[in-house]
Amino acid sequence: MYKNILLALDLGDDNSWKRSLPTAVEYGQTFGATLRIMSVVPDFGMSIVGSFFPKDYEGEMLEKARQALHEFVDKNVPDGVNVQHVIGHGTVYEEILRVADEVKADLIILGASRPRAGQFLMGPNASRVAREAHCSVLVVRN
Repeated sequence: MYKNILLALDLGDDNSWKRSLPTAVEYGQTFGATLRIMSVVPDFGMSIVGSFFPKDYEGEMLEKARQALHEFVDKNVPDGVNVQHVIGHGTVYEEILRVADEVKADLIILGASRPRAGQFLMGPNASRVAREAHCSVLVVRN
């Protein structure tokens, strides 16, 4: 049923993947799908902000994120699962949607914390991805 699954997670927040990763692995194994595991490095937003950081700071952060993602997958994804690593750079929900379109994902899986006072159903990134994606989205409550 699914051939291209995109799992978006935050490497700095274990709660972003504790329940969504096992779900993604199970779906990947069940359907023989390619599991693309993605994390996003935020950009500076405004160019003036970037001027306060060393020249190649973003490049170094992207490389560190790539290494961290590979280590994460090696540690947490069982052998035999067809995995590709993806590092996005920019606004979280925009990067998830861009990559999903680029790889022709037929399912996006992401974790969302339980809503706290003042939130509606889920966080802003999960909500936007669910609303704007061109494929099915599975939001796993953490």
